[in-house]
Amino acid sequence: MNPLHDTIFNFLRTLDSLVWGPPLLILLVGTGLYLTIRLGFIQIRYLPLALQYVFGGKKDPDSSGEGDVSSFAALCTALSATIGTGNIVGVATAIKLGGPGALFWMWLAALFGMATKYAECLLAVKYREIDANGQILGGPMYYLEKGVGSKWLAKLFAIFAVGVACFGIGTFPQANAIVEAAHISLNAPKEITVVILTLLVATVTLGGIQSISKVASTVVPLMAGFYIMACLIVLGTNFHALPAAIETVIHSAFTGHAATGGFVGAGMMLAIQSGIARGVFSNESGLGSAPIAAAAAQTNSCVRQGLVSMTGTFFDTIIICTMTGLTLVVTGAWTGDFAGATMTTHAFAAGLNSAYYGPLMVSIGLMFFAFTTILGWNYYGERCITYLFGVKAIMPYKVVFLVLIASGAFMQLDMIWVIADIVNGLMAIPNLIGLVVLRHVVIDETQQYFANLKSQRENSDPISVS
Repeated sequence: MNPLHDTIFNFLRTLDSLVWGPPLLILLVGTGLYLTIRLGFIQIRYLPLALQYVFGGKKDPDSSGEGDVSSFAALCTALSATIGTGNIVGVATAIKLGGPGALFWMWLAALFGMATKYAECLLAVKYREIDANGQILGGPMYYLEKGVGSKWLAKLFAIFAVGVACFGIGTFPQANAIVEAAHISLNAPKEITVVILTLLVATVTLGGIQSISKVASTVVPLMAGFYIMACLIVLGTNFHALPAAIETVIHSAFTGHAATGGFVGAGMMLAIQSGIARGVFSNESGLGSAPIAAAAAQTNSCVRQGLVSMTGTFFDTIIICTMTGLTLVVTGAWTGDFAGATMTTHAFAAGLNSAYYGPLMVSIGLMFFAFTTILGWNYYGERCITYLFGVKAIMPYKVVFLVLIASGAFMQLDMIWVIADIVNGLMAIPNLIGLVVLRHVVIDETQQYFANLKSQRENSDPISVS
């Protein structure tokens, strides 16, 4: 081993623990809890309405407003970045460190995170602009500058986001995951996979948000449906163990879990920290990434888009992460000497009683999840680089991004994952400051929207007036 590498790596891990320590987690959850209370538990009361908006049950009267893509396409673009390897690797990591109880704390973080996602995406639409190419610019950069009045916080967020896009989540880990999965499951040569991947990314991303959102709108529902179906097959096959698994999750959330086999013993605090940190890492609520995509939606209603966007956290964590977590628990994979994707692969192999089809399903899920994450983060980085340097920087950014994708498959990832985790956490700090400062804007817009909605319903239905 390289002593210098070990020293740097250990320093970064210490810094990562500080960034994702109790202060940031309290700020993340606290912001979500405050918004949940002040908005009257909007993520519960209006989730059915939000789902109607997503699936077309409620036509958008404001869809003729400014925007680059449909509201649904904007949601899928955000989901393309959030539904990623974290849904497979991140859940396994959380349960490995914190026991099954970590899944419960992921649920709680997601519940409050839905309110946070609603607020940040509402602000993104409210404060968005149009760039020199006629495309929408929006996200924390703009509500920090125009709403909070702080250019340095806005630039700080943009710099961190570009770092995550180019040197963190958006490139190296995803490219490596795709190449490794294709090699293991399909015996595909790594060099050929890299060439194909780079060409596919170039084909989609060079077309801008319209191209990215079009692919995302097709691939995201299909990949999510495929993975959910695979998990349901495992859970259905092991249905007898499901009640005990849920009981284990709840019990472990408040008691921790004793060390078992290769499992790292964890108490209640570690379960909380692991669950919340991995949950936020997966659904990105409060990090400020999803608002960049939400800003591109064709709507005049910032509240409506906030409702649509908050379902992203519901789909990502409440549904998909739950599927992964329960699969790990019912199959007993979490008690073995496994970690990360290997743990999930073992769970599917055991759950399906197949050493071939189980790992193949995980590999396919990883490849699609990683590919769409690349697309989503490419767009996030593009919008942030445009904020920092103008539209002239878009093409150089895309070229650099493609080079990094091509090289990412052959890099050591231990240090890159830690750096990505650190910068991801740093992104959240200026964004959360913006949410706290602009909380009254969110509350006022929400109250006005639902007051108008109630008035419209009363006027269209005379019986309801009484």
